Amino acid sequence: MNITDFTAELLGLGEPTHFEPACAWLRNDLFARLAEHGFRSIALETDRVAALDGGFSHELGEVAANQQLLKWLRVYNETAEEPLTFHGFDAPTEMFSAPSPRPYLEHVRDYLGLDIDIAALTGDDERWSRSEAILDPAQSPGASPEARELRVLADDLLVALYAAAPGLDAAASRLDAAAPRLDAAWERAKVHAMAGRGLLRYHAASAQPGDRDTRISRLAGMRAVLMAENLLDIRAIEAPRGPTLVFAHNGHLQRSGSGAGAIVGALLGDRYAFVAGSLGRSDAIGLGEPAPDTYEGVLQQGTDTWKLAGVPAGRQRTDTKPERGYFGLDAALCESATAVWHIAIGCGSPRTEPGAGAAG
Repeated sequence: MNITDFTAELLGLGEPTHFEPACAWLRNDLFARLAEHGFRSIALETDRVAALDGGFSHELGEVAANQQLLKWLRVYNETAEEPLTFHGFDAPTEMFSAPSPRPYLEHVRDYLGLDIDIAALTGDDERWSRSEAILDPAQSPGASPEARELRVLADDLLVALYAAAPGLDAAASRLDAAAPRLDAAWERAKVHAMAGRGLLRYHAASAQPGDRDTRISRLAGMRAVLMAENLLDIRAIEAPRGPTLVFAHNGHLQRSGSGAGAIVGALLGDRYAFVAGSLGRSDAIGLGEPAPDTYEGVLQQGTDTWKLAGVPAGRQRTDTKPERGYFGLDAALCESATAVWHIAIGCGSPRTEPGAGAAG
């Protein structure tokens, strides 16, 4: 089985943990290989707005493999006839905080040339971004009258953007009748509008009462919806150019459950394929050799570095490190996967050029 055999227009490549560097290094190699076979974009689990300028959220900009990916993309695009595009598909939220929607909505307002005092409605940014606004429903501004008015405003701004699209499309057609494309500034404004509207939804969810588990589940569900919206929008943009590789934690991309992958898979059908990530052992996260009858143990047999394989028969391993983001392969995850990419031994060794390790 070869990574280039997949024909889906959206290929989800899951990683079993964020804390084993080998996953991201190998991802870079695989994307370079896929670029040779028509893939023209990559989407990572990072804030979509930050990614517009090659940035990252969740401290992922400090990951060496991510820095190397951006450097390689810049070099590749200097001479490429068809450039490769980098996207984020996550919302601009952190684990226990979410920013004010103000700067996102003001960006759209300024693009449209409207005279709206958004700051008067949002108030101090800190009232939104402090952790208490997410952890304590009573301290969340998400259910305030101003927040409800802002949600209506966010929808209105999106409507105004789409209403302006025909004029931009006509102008693009006059410039290049063979390949009309909406203005890049319009696309940037739309991404900001979606982010602002998404943050208002997220804050509204955080304002709803409930016990801790109920609230965490609700916010995770909202994040999954926002991720799925972004992925579907990215595909709409990239569809004329070629397929997209998506890289994120298995939990976000698997087709089972209620995560972003499940939503996208339900809507795209066979146009979305999910390859689950698997790890044998890793010093970086304190993970030892898997038992031979586990999913990972079966995949470990005969694997020197890594391989792409069919979904194995086995049982869930019990020696995992959930606090390091590794929960191991399980029945639901495997049943939702088209294939599994398995790394035998985590290494994290830096590479200077993608492609060398993508032999699978």
